[in-house]
Amino acid sequence: MKLAIAGSSGRMGRTIIEAALATSDLQVVAALDRADSPELGRDCTEFLGRKIGVPIVSDLAAIRDADVLIDFTRPAATLAHIQICAAAGIGAVIGTTGFDAAGKSALATAAERTAVVVAPNMSVGVQAMLRLVELGARLLAQGYDLEIVETHHRDKVDAPSGTALQLGEVAAKARGQSLEQCAVFSRHGNVGPRPEGSIGFAAVRGGDIIGDHTVLFAGTGERIEITHRSSSRQAYALGALRAARFLEGRSKGLFDMRDVLAL
Repeated sequence: MKLAIAGSSGRMGRTIIEAALATSDLQVVAALDRADSPELGRDCTEFLGRKIGVPIVSDLAAIRDADVLIDFTRPAATLAHIQICAAAGIGAVIGTTGFDAAGKSALATAAERTAVVVAPNMSVGVQAMLRLVELGARLLAQGYDLEIVETHHRDKVDAPSGTALQLGEVAAKARGQSLEQCAVFSRHGNVGPRPEGSIGFAAVRGGDIIGDHTVLFAGTGERIEITHRSSSRQAYALGALRAARFLEGRSKGLFDMRDVLAL
């Protein structure tokens, strides 16, 4: 399977390239980055002390050389990339977060023409966490307050994280709620007592923290915490490659990691 990697000189892009090189069934044939990247023209594996003959380019036409695009960039870039994928029938694995409603709609429209996996977090461990949170939200629906705390590196631009929002959506659905109606995204000043049934979010940014997520169920006299901590981006990269393999033989459709993992 031939892969195009967007954001190829970024931390996530490089991790995906390195993971793909360690496989026997996946080949990196295109490496993309923004037009002002100082890495343009360099071989995409120079950071590993080797060359595979694939230069980093900003020309989106390079996507057409691939079977699947893997994209962990930013919404505007991803939406430009997905249009090319849809037009050419190229599969896409999207790990980008921060899409607004229009962006999500554009991804769904593209999936009518090609196969797309969209997941804010492709770690297998996070998928397990989602199932645990779903169970916890059902069992602890009465008498327990639910808070979600996420921590990421200083360069992350969207908050709360896509994973935190997905955790909130799963918990709200398990409680028979809509996240839009019960989410509390900020607290400052005299905010009054905590609204019953609300789901609170807190976002921490600093250092080079890859990503930590905790869902707290706080009851009377006890609390339960479900936590996932990322110590390496390898977990996300391996999940993305697994998603790319999942797309083989699929011509269209919108999928997520539950589909990839047959959950």
